[in-house]
Amino acid sequence: MKLPTLWIAAAFAAGIALASFKPEASFEIWIAAAAATIMAGGILLWRGRATEAWILALAGWLALGGVALGVERGSLPADHVTRRIASGALDTSVALRWSGRLRDDPAVLPWGRQFVIDLSSVEVGGQTLKVSGGLRLNLYPEAKTEPTADEASLADLQAGDEVEVLAKAKPPRNFMDPGAFDRRGYLARQKIDLVGTLRDSALLQITGRPGPSILQRMAQARGRLLAQLDTLFAGQPQRAAVLRAMLLGDRSFVDSNVVTEFQETSAYHVLVLAGLHVGALALFLFWICRRLRFPLWATSVVTLIALGAFVGVVQDRPPILRAALMAALYICARPLFRRVDLVNTVSLAALALLVWRPSSLTDSSFALSFVAAGVIAALAIPWIERSSEPYRQGLRHLGDVTRDGAYAPKVAQFRVEMRWAAAWIAARMPARIAAHSSSLLSLPVRIALRLWEIILISFAIQWGMMPLLALDFHRVSLGGVLTNIPAVILTGIIVPLGFLVLGVSFVWMRLAMLLARALGLLAGGLLATVAWFAAWPRISYRIPGPPVWLLFAFFAAFICLAAAARAAAARRMHHTTRRLVAARLRPMEWISALGLAALTIVVASYPFAPRYEHGKLEVDVLDVGQGDSIFTAFPSGRTMLIDGGGLAGSEVFHGQRSGPDVGEEVVSPFLWSRGLKRLDVVALSHAHHDHLDGLHAVIRNFRVGELWVGRDEETPAFRQLLAEARARGVKIVHRTSGETFDWDGVRGGILWPPDSATEAEASNDDSLVMRLADANVRFLLPGDIQKKVEESLAEAHAPLAADFLKAPHHGSKTSSTPDFLAAVSPRVAVASVGEDNPFGHPAASTVERYEQAGIRLLRTDRDGEVTGITDGSTLEIRTFAETRNR
Repeated sequence: MKLPTLWIAAAFAAGIALASFKPEASFEIWIAAAAATIMAGGILLWRGRATEAWILALAGWLALGGVALGVERGSLPADHVTRRIASGALDTSVALRWSGRLRDDPAVLPWGRQFVIDLSSVEVGGQTLKVSGGLRLNLYPEAKTEPTADEASLADLQAGDEVEVLAKAKPPRNFMDPGAFDRRGYLARQKIDLVGTLRDSALLQITGRPGPSILQRMAQARGRLLAQLDTLFAGQPQRAAVLRAMLLGDRSFVDSNVVTEFQETSAYHVLVLAGLHVGALALFLFWICRRLRFPLWATSVVTLIALGAFVGVVQDRPPILRAALMAALYICARPLFRRVDLVNTVSLAALALLVWRPSSLTDSSFALSFVAAGVIAALAIPWIERSSEPYRQGLRHLGDVTRDGAYAPKVAQFRVEMRWAAAWIAARMPARIAAHSSSLLSLPVRIALRLWEIILISFAIQWGMMPLLALDFHRVSLGGVLTNIPAVILTGIIVPLGFLVLGVSFVWMRLAMLLARALGLLAGGLLATVAWFAAWPRISYRIPGPPVWLLFAFFAAFICLAAAARAAAARRMHHTTRRLVAARLRPMEWISALGLAALTIVVASYPFAPRYEHGKLEVDVLDVGQGDSIFTAFPSGRTMLIDGGGLAGSEVFHGQRSGPDVGEEVVSPFLWSRGLKRLDVVALSHAHHDHLDGLHAVIRNFRVGELWVGRDEETPAFRQLLAEARARGVKIVHRTSGETFDWDGVRGGILWPPDSATEAEASNDDSLVMRLADANVRFLLPGDIQKKVEESLAEAHAPLAADFLKAPHHGSKTSSTPDFLAAVSPRVAVASVGEDNPFGHPAASTVERYEQAGIRLLRTDRDGEVTGITDGSTLEIRTFAETRNR
């Protein structure tokens, strides 16, 4: 059977996927199924029934996938920190004294420092408890004229040092909303199990400096290389940041606007170490070794050693490890086979990595890596073999007429015409130059053919990865094929030249500085090219992720097209070389290509209706941490988003955000999970960061009709939001008390503020207070108003009565006054609060008032997203926590 590893890897992956979706199936069942199928397959093979035995073998590999996932799930040691926490042995609500070894050199970031510690023990109640796992701590230094002695000592820390730290750390928390980014899983794949903040540098002390391990020595080497890059490109921070990312995987200093430009142009893979970087480095090493006339085995050894060192010193290792493994398998197979089938190589690498870590299957970067490699192997290479490769081979020994007969007629004709053109040029050139006319003519032709191959590869990759990019990143880039041509070419030069510059810098700094100028120009050219493409209008847009059935249909059509292309290429190679260079597209290819083109349009346009209950009013209070964001869907489909959340401490320092962007990672994914591409209204209750910051991403990612605001404010954050909204064609509407609207039979009213006067600073009591009434069911959304405004509304006999109340000001002790609650008299209230927030919201006294009034109080930090749905007569309440646990 052709491509055996492809079938085996597919069966093994299917078993992992099935075990992931069917966790109720016990580990013993998977073992029994694997044993039974393998034994049955062996019996059939013994009886000469090879086809049936092969089918059962695949079934056995499927069962082994389930076994492998079960083994991984049970592989956590008993002393792992997550198990200690689950058993109640550790209380993460208090600061504990942790001990361990630094995994890497302390990372110096735009907003402070970051430490990753491989834990060994923790002090609990005066006793030392053994633990394992990873702890990541952030240190946000205070503004000082000079660093303290403790802060200065941090510069001496390096990977492998034993440290002791007093800090409050806990497992990373995922926001409990549909579609929210899986931050816990993302960090777990980096072996980070706890996160926390280091309050002061004095709380971290070095306790020993034993001999570092190999990995720690690699981490130290990475630190020296990063420092060397900073020295070489002092005064060029943007270029240095991009080179840190492209050479060593450190994206900490890449400006967020630059990152957005790379994402919009579909060139972000240039900043993520993966196959492109490994390929560029491997090709460079092969070229050097060939120039030095190394034998094939020596070239392979040198390349493998270099790739091993590359994997060891870079950050963000999983993508680069996958690419390096594929390259290593290919290099090792070359001496054994005249022709290596890349599909088998890619499949074998995928199988090896899934055996090592089965949970990688659910990692989006794993899928993207192997889809890209698979597309190149299964589609791009057959296209190249049928188009440019015969002509490129025809340029070899161009002057030898006796070789023409070995080529296909079109290639032979091409060689004749090339020689004629070379002779014509030679007759008009000086004798010294005329002798090289053939080489001068063939060089630009070779470059043109290589450029054509880059275009084919770029097109195939962009086409094949489009649905996954739409699913995981909700982005479609229309110019990806064009933008990736210069990006790939420049990366292919920057990576080997960058490592050459770093190597030379440790031997001869003056020469390294000269080479660094060229490297800097190339990096600057890459930045300028990406920025130029990003400035094109509508080059990129955001969409909801495609449904599962559409993904299956897309990749089924893609597999059919790839199979047809490979079959045509195989036929051309199987017959004599005198056949035509490229066989015409066969009917199967035409059908597959047309079907795939239609599915591509469906994925890119997302023509599906949004997902919510039509004919009903829906209000969702999202879990955005310590902030507010409320989504409302009206009976006939109109939509409104009130506030966008925003986390304290998640601020931008020198172009880098120090924490998650709630608008990008929480609010937008929630809206995409509902199939939304536009919002009729975005309303800002008031201009505090925990309500405003996330709206920037929402306005960028969705088509917004109107932006409703209450009072004007002179704060920079408010003005920046208005400017961004106007730049995107969003109409600004000021809303004040007394205004009403009627959408689909739902009556809306603005109860506060009384005017749109301009204020110098944002205030909670300037909040937009909105009431929605669908027949007999009412919702009150009061923003962050406090006691003063609550009393004013109650005394003015404003229509406050509601069944569903978003608790004012996160349930603070200065809000939800008794008179206000009596006037509203809700059945249910929701406090939008962050877990363990420093403000103590909701206040104990406020919670008590709700309990005394008989009001059910829900909290987003415990219940997650809270949904209220009504048909005008009944009110249904759902929570994310309840839905998830069903």
